[in-house]
Amino acid sequence: MFRLLVFCVLFPLIAAAKDSKVFEELTVKSAILKKDKKFALYLPAGYESSQRAYPVVYLLHGGGDTQTAWIQSGNMQHLVDEAIRAGKIPPMIVVMPDAEMTFYMNNAAGKYQYEDYFIRELIPHIEKTYRCRTEKRFRAVAGLSMGGFGSLLYALHHPDLFGSCAALSAAVRTDQQIREMPHPEYLRRYRSAMGELKEGDNRITDFWNQNSILYLVKNLPEAQKKAVRFYLDCGDDDQLLYEGNANLHTLMRNLNIPHEYRVRDGGHTWEYWRTGLPDALAFISQSFQ
Repeated sequence: MFRLLVFCVLFPLIAAAKDSKVFEELTVKSAILKKDKKFALYLPAGYESSQRAYPVVYLLHGGGDTQTAWIQSGNMQHLVDEAIRAGKIPPMIVVMPDAEMTFYMNNAAGKYQYEDYFIRELIPHIEKTYRCRTEKRFRAVAGLSMGGFGSLLYALHHPDLFGSCAALSAAVRTDQQIREMPHPEYLRRYRSAMGELKEGDNRITDFWNQNSILYLVKNLPEAQKKAVRFYLDCGDDDQLLYEGNANLHTLMRNLNIPHEYRVRDGGHTWEYWRTGLPDALAFISQSFQ
């Protein structure tokens, strides 16, 4: 009876130690943005009872969402737990920052430097606060839509920091699409980064080219073509973004930039991103081996 009682008392503690944890409302004080910035965090099962360091994936949300989107709509905790249990990916820390509607870019006028915050404040905070593997190959970036754009942007701007990049339905647009986008829609998407451009103003500026995925890839130095492992995944029914992703794939292939390209049945939906996340993380995890 005593042994049974001890087991009953300890079992909840044992079970708890085997559960992953998510935190939706963590903050980091940003001197660059002059405010506290929120981020969400996934810690794998066993994190609190171990002393090991873990690889880190920065998982970026889409336009109009927040740091909770991948948890609430993307069911990421269950998907990552299942992939770890199945041996498809190793235990990892997943960081989900709130990017507002910045497109993960700095502001053209220097007023709201989100990319600087991400690189110079968020990543150092994570690596100081949690047990992270800090070598480049153990740090990856991934995201959907606007976050897919952001993941590509950071991998291209900072190939020294990230070993892998997985972009789901990335918001990659050609210059023609940028020029032809209705002005209210353009402002809704790009106002934070590009400022209050007036209708008829030139949208393809030097600043835009410095942040345009297609421009950056087209002008990628030869020495950087194999610096980051790239994974692209866009649905065949994604009317918004299939053209930009197809252009990106073709450009990367023509320039001999190694990458994986997936086109699955589906559109610009959470169902598509939920079903794509495990394979994207499995691709990233190849760098962790």
